Amino acid sequence: MGLFSFLTQEIAIDLGTANTLIILNDKVVVDEPSIVAKDIQSGKVVAIGKKAQQMHGKTHKLIETVRPLKDGVIADFQSAEQMIRGMIKMINPGRSLFNPTLRMVICIPSGITEVEKRAVRDSAEHAGAKEVYMIHEPMAAAIGIGIDVEEPMGNMIIDIGGGTSEIAVIALGGIVCDKSIRIAGDDFTNDIEEYMRRQHNILVGERTAEQIKIEVGAALTELDNPPEDFAVRGRDLMTGIPKEIIISYAEVAHALDKTISKIEEAILSALEMTPPELSADIYKTGIYLAGGGSMLRGLDKRISAKTKLPVHIAEDPLRAVARGTSIALKNIDKFQFLIRD
Repeated sequence: MGLFSFLTQEIAIDLGTANTLIILNDKVVVDEPSIVAKDIQSGKVVAIGKKAQQMHGKTHKLIETVRPLKDGVIADFQSAEQMIRGMIKMINPGRSLFNPTLRMVICIPSGITEVEKRAVRDSAEHAGAKEVYMIHEPMAAAIGIGIDVEEPMGNMIIDIGGGTSEIAVIALGGIVCDKSIRIAGDDFTNDIEEYMRRQHNILVGERTAEQIKIEVGAALTELDNPPEDFAVRGRDLMTGIPKEIIISYAEVAHALDKTISKIEEAILSALEMTPPELSADIYKTGIYLAGGGSMLRGLDKRISAKTKLPVHIAEDPLRAVARGTSIALKNIDKFQFLIRD
């Protein structure tokens, strides 16, 4: 490439249901919520990312906020394209002299259909990418954690994102068996909203539920170093007046119990599909957790108790997938598992 390398911009994108990260030259240059605010009449984008997130649930009738991805795949094609384009603009806002050619590696859920894959590719191409490569999320997570995916050693990766939980056993640079379920962080948030309504007769919005999850979210009712109780404000369903209640992590653990059980079932089912030689490896290496959902307090202990295997959480789990995607981009010729139609 040499002389023309400045004309080609290589970017790695972790296009997530909850957050989108863009990595350029090994640096995370964009880390924004996957959300777009639009003017309903003209269809123009008013805000993207954090700014749009602040408007979420607070808009009047001329502005709507859209989350273009649902369950890890593109649900609103036009908004997704506008979001990707807007986020690419954030990388170097002052650039106008010439537009470099874009080469992108985007990560996708392993349970994605051909139609959904096409939507990701088309969105990226409409946003200006000349070359689009794709990589499966668990593979990207494994590379990001620092596992040598090429060697003949079995590793189990669980990537719990916003829309999907990806469970995969990786060996020899490929995914041997995988289970992708559309149950993840967003379901935790919905469970909390539901619980607050049922148990406390208080209506909270999505953003508040998300905040409860971050502040006092837990997978176990007994933790070694529990978080402080959290004050929740919402609308009282009986009187319609705003009110505040205090909630503890044990309550949240009860609220999330069913959803976490579904993730555990998927893990056990993936372990059942694993070839015996790789099962022997996993017994030694244990299970690796990545993605924002893995930061739920006590989740590693709970999965470990269920599977009787050691469970390790990736450092900086939110960025493991994006980092892996970026490493794959640098070694495009080396990794055969990059998908390119």
